[in-house]
Amino acid sequence: MNLHTKIPLKKQDKNLISYNTKVFLLGSCFAENIGDKFEYYKFQNYVNPFGILFHPIAIHNLVTKALQGKKYTDEDVFLNNEQFHSFDAHSKLSQSTKSLILHQLNAASQKTGHYLKQSSHVIITLGTAWVYKYLETNKVVANCHKIPQQQFKKHILSVQDIVHALQSIISQVKQVNPNVNFIFTVSPVRHIKDGFVENTQSKSHLITAIHQVLDNQSHYFPSYEIMMDQLRDYRFYNDDMIHPCNKAVQYIWDSFKEVWFDDTTEKTMQTVALIQKGLQHKPFNASSEAHIKFLEQLVAKQEQLQKQFPFIKF
Repeated sequence: MNLHTKIPLKKQDKNLISYNTKVFLLGSCFAENIGDKFEYYKFQNYVNPFGILFHPIAIHNLVTKALQGKKYTDEDVFLNNEQFHSFDAHSKLSQSTKSLILHQLNAASQKTGHYLKQSSHVIITLGTAWVYKYLETNKVVANCHKIPQQQFKKHILSVQDIVHALQSIISQVKQVNPNVNFIFTVSPVRHIKDGFVENTQSKSHLITAIHQVLDNQSHYFPSYEIMMDQLRDYRFYNDDMIHPCNKAVQYIWDSFKEVWFDDTTEKTMQTVALIQKGLQHKPFNASSEAHIKFLEQLVAKQEQLQKQFPFIKF
């Protein structure tokens, strides 16, 4: 009796991710979950410079303004609850002074443009098709920053709206980086505050739109399907019964490795993991001969790895 439904995965036969590639991750909180894995294993990566961005319009705005060299000025930020915010960014970037937030926004935007031009892979995780339009400016925002809801109009993006945003992102990035590969995925986090039916509608719009823009350099990875069909048990969720637990994130990460990494890369990852665990080790006797020898061997492993990949820092 088979009590497990497995999502079939096809190994990529070219343009694999390795320690010589540069990965840029954008999107929902799940993008940060996977970004943490890339960081732990010391890949060259950059994650959500404007914080978590849940919908495709927010990601499109970031990419467009970064590649156009947009400079944020006083008119682009506002004060609310004793903090300065930007409608383009998550509250993670909010600051107590206008000068601080403008510096942070411009530095992140500049680095975004720079990294988009150098990235071998751009991974975009879409969370929702529901968006909020600020009535005063008639523009869709990335984050409402706890401004009263009556100042916004909520609506769902059509499939064509999402297709247009994704096509524009792909086109703009390819103009400055023709060889870039895009990996699209849909966040397995259910936005049930929108409603159960509304969440299903939202995810359907995202999935349908993504599949309309796929080509030889744009790919789909089934994070959502793995969570919904392969891990369809509440033991794979956090206590809120909405977000995947660490075990589920690890499972999806392992599936991603199966598709996008080759044996050589995984071997390097094992070495990195060995060093990471060694650095976290707490000895019973820090001055013992055995521990000193252990540290010497650990340093030797780090030096050997850094000769091959100088960018790796522990």
